[in-house]
Amino acid sequence: MDYVDLNFYLNSKWVSTVASIWIQCTSGSLYTFSIYSQTLKSTQHYDQSTLDIVSVSKDIGANVGVLAGLLYDFFATSSTTGPWLVHFLGSAQCFLGYFLMWAAVAGVLPPVPVPVMCLFMFVAAHAQSYFNTSNVVTGVHNFPNYSGTIVGIMKGFLGLSGAILIQVYRTIFNNKPMSYLLMLALLPPVNTLLLMWFVRIHKTHEGEERKYLNLFSFMALVVAAYLMVVIILENILSLQLLVRIFVLIVLIGLLASLLCIASKAHERGSSSVSENLLDEGSLLIVEPSPLDTEKVDARHTRTNTNNQRTLQLGENLNLFQAVQTVNFWILFVSMACGMGSGLATVNNIGQIGESLGYASHETSSLVSLWSIWNFLGRFGAGYVSDYFLHTRGWARPLFMVITLIIMSIGHVVIAYGLPGALYVGSILVGICYGSQWSLMPTITSEIFGVGNLGSIFNTITIAGPVGSYIFSVRVVGYIYDKEASEGNTCIGTHCFMFPFLIMAAAAVLGSLAALVLFLRTKNFYSQVVLSRIHIS
Repeated sequence: MDYVDLNFYLNSKWVSTVASIWIQCTSGSLYTFSIYSQTLKSTQHYDQSTLDIVSVSKDIGANVGVLAGLLYDFFATSSTTGPWLVHFLGSAQCFLGYFLMWAAVAGVLPPVPVPVMCLFMFVAAHAQSYFNTSNVVTGVHNFPNYSGTIVGIMKGFLGLSGAILIQVYRTIFNNKPMSYLLMLALLPPVNTLLLMWFVRIHKTHEGEERKYLNLFSFMALVVAAYLMVVIILENILSLQLLVRIFVLIVLIGLLASLLCIASKAHERGSSSVSENLLDEGSLLIVEPSPLDTEKVDARHTRTNTNNQRTLQLGENLNLFQAVQTVNFWILFVSMACGMGSGLATVNNIGQIGESLGYASHETSSLVSLWSIWNFLGRFGAGYVSDYFLHTRGWARPLFMVITLIIMSIGHVVIAYGLPGALYVGSILVGICYGSQWSLMPTITSEIFGVGNLGSIFNTITIAGPVGSYIFSVRVVGYIYDKEASEGNTCIGTHCFMFPFLIMAAAAVLGSLAALVLFLRTKNFYSQVVLSRIHIS
């Protein structure tokens, strides 16, 4: 294959998608906090509340991505700069944060105060917002007509990344959590620096996009199923090193097969590509026709008694305009309840398992399985909401209502601590938590436009750490420490029952907020469906 042919394959939206997926596969280190949290707690002599404060700084770093969004919106569409600058800055922060954390835990640095450790954690986790913004928003630009599906794929692989990183850890550094911190300082940055050059916005529309996105979705499900089988086997059997190496090689092979799909998709698309350039400020695949615009204007240009901006098809708001709308704050409240209680759950899985008498290897498996449920929620919500929007005209916020109600049930199941309840509850909470991460960016792109998507959806994600602080520190950590005996340890169902009942009530509140958003945007989504029918 000569240089021209190679450039032909590499310079496509499909290779960009594969590169983004591979970066996502090593970007979710924050979901593996429970792997090294006990080591952090013991070496730094923290109680549970202090450990939860450190974990909240992680959540703040990962979810306060406004700067990443602003940088993306300013630089990413440039043909000379592109998304690589955002990836590069994320790589630098990932290395710096985790390396300093490893140095503190390993004793290379003298003992550091809690605020300094929180700063290390914040910097390490903040890298994820850069990786996530660059990959997700680029995907929405490249596949605007299937935004739910591409966001689900990107967010899904980010959810799987926790299980992927743990597989690497168990193969190379098994039962050495201190070495795992050093691995996190090196693997994600190196992987991103190698791949970031291929992540680009390509303003073309190809007729068979759905077909090949479905293949990517299928492979995502295959990878998830493979990881789940491996995790279950690890929980039942003691796998030898050679078996672990084989398992890791097969996993890498499955991820590498995505490049074959990209090659077929680009080869097929190049022969039938329609040269219609996408208006990067457009909400849908093409700009609505004048007739459609007149119909939309007739129905949507009036303002209500609160002087609130009315949704308009194809409208792009900037961050300042978006935060002045009621819909923005409804989304924010809903996400604070859903993401916040979900983060509090995953941050405390290790301690919940300990209080209920689970073995250490069981809690480690729960962390890995959380990544699978997280993936299923992220992937499933994007794909299913896209399907029902296109075929039934169901407004996407309806799925937020449903998933948050189910999340509240999961919190109740965990609260009562019956045998096996942590497995069942973590499945429900994990899937529904992941769903919010897929639904929120997609809904944001639809009701506020894709022109400033990076900054707007990253501002809404601030709701995650806000909720996490309230639930992790002020609810879970505070009540756990009150119930704990000497040694900062609490054993029994009473340790977490009341906190999880509180979080169940919060999830119901989030569902009610999402219901209000559904009712407010129902007519708007009807226009979205009509416009897409017109285009097709």
